[in-house]
Amino acid sequence: MRRKNNMVTAVVIPILCLYFYWITRKEMKLNDSKWLASAEVAKEAVLTGEIKSINQEKQRFYYHRYILIYELTLQIETKLIKAKKIIPIRNNIEIEIDTFSVGEVIRIYGSWERNHFLFNEYQLVHIDKK
Repeated sequence: MRRKNNMVTAVVIPILCLYFYWITRKEMKLNDSKWLASAEVAKEAVLTGEIKSINQEKQRFYYHRYILIYELTLQIETKLIKAKKIIPIRNNIEIEIDTFSVGEVIRIYGSWERNHFLFNEYQLVHIDKK
């Protein structure tokens, strides 16, 4: 009887280990694709406004995956809008650091998600002051 239990254990434990390894790999691939897609934003709307404040933050996305988030407060006519740009941080690729300045007028292209405007493309707008 003792020999039979050892045989069952010798078969079941490796199968369980392989199963959990397979589940973990599948979950990691799914989260890696979500991490890379976090920077992709549909260009459904355009906003133009003056930058009132800038916040830059590095956040953990999933285990060893990080994202860089720029949160801009834009003055658009009489409203203050929160706009976010999300960039996945890759270890082997140098990310392009955006240099936003308070007082600049920018045009951003993106879409609304809840109460934030997500964007991934922008242009500086030059206004002639008389």
